[in-house]
Amino acid sequence: MSDYDRFTTARPGAGVARSGTGAIDQGLRAYMLGVYNYMTLGLGVTGLVSLGAIMLAQPVFVGRHLVSVSSFGQAIYFSPLRWVVIFAPLLIVFGLSAGRDRMSVSAARLTFLAFAALMGLSMSTVFLVYTGASIANVFFITAASFAALSLYGYTTRRDLSAMGSFLIMGVFGLIIASLVNMFLHSTGLQWALSILGVGIFAGLTAYDTQAIKSSYYAGGAWEVAEKKSIFGALTLYLDFINMFQFLLMLFGDRRN
Repeated sequence: MSDYDRFTTARPGAGVARSGTGAIDQGLRAYMLGVYNYMTLGLGVTGLVSLGAIMLAQPVFVGRHLVSVSSFGQAIYFSPLRWVVIFAPLLIVFGLSAGRDRMSVSAARLTFLAFAALMGLSMSTVFLVYTGASIANVFFITAASFAALSLYGYTTRRDLSAMGSFLIMGVFGLIIASLVNMFLHSTGLQWALSILGVGIFAGLTAYDTQAIKSSYYAGGAWEVAEKKSIFGALTLYLDFINMFQFLLMLFGDRRN
């Protein structure tokens, strides 16, 4: 699901940011801190909603097999309502992308948080598939990897724009192959796609960080800068979520 979401996010221009020799750009640091704060807030909302949803679902396992859920769990995981849960985040991202220029800062912020909440509802299904311990372990692996990759994207003087264009093409290929595998049900292909997915979104994390850093130098009024922070946070949020999901497919301990 989240693979589809990232393409509707308008991306800042790529390139190596300019900086004065030996000077610390306090404005840039504050701008990037705002991006990371919004991203962290989004991830926090997603995590809390996921935990709340799975608690309301009240899953009962016998060994590693799911045997029952509450009526709430039946509704969001096994009834036609599940398609609303799956596709609602995508519709919100389309709305964010289409209306970003007309949207106020408060509207963009609330829409981003609504998206994060719906993603949390959708991603709560991972608790039905993987053990809680493995979800926690993979989350911390993802967080550490993301931090290192984003730091590289922020500090490197290498222009990553060419790599970014290649990786975006790779994501399109990843989506097509994943759709094909929905019919093939090939575990080998899924394993290969998971490895490719981790590599692609790891690279995009560095690329997107550099692009967001570069967007700061485009300037603009406070409202423009604040909206750029929100949309930059959304881009990094999607990189994190996708990397987490692919790592979970590789290293998560499945229940059944």
